[in-house]
Amino acid sequence: MANLNSREKLIQYCLRNLGAPVVEINVDWQQCEDRLDEALDYFTERHFDGVEKVFFKYQLTQQDITNQYISTDDIGPPNGVDGPTGKDIVSVVKVMQFGNFSNINMFDIRYQMALTDYFGVNRNLQGTHSLGLANYDAMMRYIKLIEDFFQPEKAIVFSKVTNKLQLNMNWTEEVKVGDWLAIQAYAILDPEKNTEIYNDRYLKRYVTALIKKQWGANMSKFDGVALPGGVTMRGGIIYEQAIQEIAQIEQEFLYNSELPVDFMTG
Repeated sequence: MANLNSREKLIQYCLRNLGAPVVEINVDWQQCEDRLDEALDYFTERHFDGVEKVFFKYQLTQQDITNQYISTDDIGPPNGVDGPTGKDIVSVVKVMQFGNFSNINMFDIRYQMALTDYFGVNRNLQGTHSLGLANYDAMMRYIKLIEDFFQPEKAIVFSKVTNKLQLNMNWTEEVKVGDWLAIQAYAILDPEKNTEIYNDRYLKRYVTALIKKQWGANMSKFDGVALPGGVTMRGGIIYEQAIQEIAQIEQEFLYNSELPVDFMTG
């Protein structure tokens, strides 16, 4: 059972780690299930392996324009077949720019630059002076500056509680029914489909500590009760040990496994 690939195997591993079957662990199986769900929620929020970056495509409907928001529950998987859906989104990073600058055709300056300069960037065709890629890169940065000035990216508001993606724009003038949006987001990885999650070393330690905390809480009502043979119940000690272990593991999550904060500039 070294490769833990299911909820049951992970819970059994944690119980053995606490001493079962040599020691009786006074925790109900349903309580173990609850603690595992709690650990998975934390794993999703704090561990980079709990989520993945996904690019969703979505076609606007009349209902979206009327509501002036997009219900992410209506967004299907990225490839249309399998993978996370809009219901699995935990955060929206960006909605790709759309509008006059978003569509490149043969009359777009970027298309013309690529068409005329691609072969001459480094070869000085027709004897003209060329600065190579440096000149091309500077020009593209300048065009991007113009884009950002006249058509800045839309500010977005999203909450995984409401599952509503709001864009700061005039919905009746800037978009129309049938327009496509590209949404960059982080989505939860389903552990039932990605069973390697159950074998993560931090998750195993975290679930063990949470079950230990539950064990201590269950036994604390009998704290100080003497048993035959001179043994005294000490559920409170187990509880306090678990609290310390949980705090240490969560700190390790923060330092070792959490994605760095994105800084906004500009």
